[in-house]
Amino acid sequence: MDLANFNNMDPVMLMSIINMKLRDDFSGDLDQLVRYFDIDKQALIDKLAAAGFDFLSEAGQFR
Repeated sequence: MDLANFNNMDPVMLMSIINMKLRDDFSGDLDQLVRYFDIDKQALIDKLAAAGFDFLSEAGQFR
């Protein structure tokens, strides 16, 4: 999955994909995910926050 164009993705679909990747591949580590996909962490957080999703570090996912 290429997340380079995450800014153009539907935010609900993006949240679902990110949470799946966090769960399956990155043990909830958002820093590791953004490094792996070479995407801007704050831009990702901002896009999902604009849709009402916040990253919960203790859960390792966006909700």
